[in-house]
Amino acid sequence: MRKYNPYSLPPWLRQVRAVCAQFIIPISIFQGIRTIFLPTTFDVLILALCITLAVCFHLEWL
Repeated sequence: MRKYNPYSLPPWLRQVRAVCAQFIIPISIFQGIRTIFLPTTFDVLILALCITLAVCFHLEWL
């Protein structure tokens, strides 16, 4: 398995990744508050996806 190197990505893709990593935490917090007040299946799935993305960005898996 090849090791992931973020510097091998094109500059525009690195910029998109950096912006997503910066905004995923506030979006997750907003979605968590929304899920507490109006818990639907769709909201729970979006919250799980946001948390998964936040963990992946934090651990540099993406």
